[in-house]
Amino acid sequence: MIPDFMIRAALAGLGVVVAAGPLGSFVVWRRMAYFGDATAHASLLGVALALGLGVNLLGGVLAVAVLMALGLAAMSGRGIGADTALGVMAHGALAAGLVGLSLFSGRAVNIETYLFGDILAVRWADLAWIWIGALTVLGVVAWRWQAWLTATLSPDLAASEGIDPRREQMLLTITLAIVVAVAIKVVGALLITAMLIVPAAAARSLSRTPEAMAAGASAAGAVAVIGGLWMAWELNSPAGPSIVCAAVVLFALSRLRQLPG
Repeated sequence: MIPDFMIRAALAGLGVVVAAGPLGSFVVWRRMAYFGDATAHASLLGVALALGLGVNLLGGVLAVAVLMALGLAAMSGRGIGADTALGVMAHGALAAGLVGLSLFSGRAVNIETYLFGDILAVRWADLAWIWIGALTVLGVVAWRWQAWLTATLSPDLAASEGIDPRREQMLLTITLAIVVAVAIKVVGALLITAMLIVPAAAARSLSRTPEAMAAGASAAGAVAVIGGLWMAWELNSPAGPSIVCAAVVLFALSRLRQLPG
């Protein structure tokens, strides 16, 4: 019989990958891997602020993500390269977040939980928030799908059709922050970028349409979640990293199919 905590863990992981699949496809298409990584790192500062101010964790992560996007736009307009600006803001926010979390000694804050996740400790209340966040992300992606595709293909074409590429970029950033917020307890801030990128990269070589890639990314993520949890159960390994390892194996298998002969 499957233990109750494993069922909750599986449902939590599936909730994350359902949202991360299509969103991760845009991260791959737009080559935003570094930006996704920066958002994940900055989320720790959002967690620290949420704990310090006693507000909802999602609100803290969203606030930091939006501020980071605005700061990036401001720094990029002053002759600073986007990669440099991202590096400064991401690592600065990560350091500030770790310092902030360490100050909550009286509240028994486990920093490793936010760094690497603790999917096996997910409660039913956590599960509800994860799926609310995942369904919200899916709703936004469905709403802005065509606009995001057009802006990804050609910002000039998007502008000619009345689509503001900067506005769509900001909305994509906020949606990305929601995924990070709901996933931080599952795989942690240091591994969420992998769950955005690796399943999408695995599905890319096997898909012929954007819609197929988005669906394939979610499917690959689901297989990685189940496979990673099985690995963690059998080997007594950490669940979050095990899920990422399973996703990497799927990516390697997808690339083997592309080899000649």
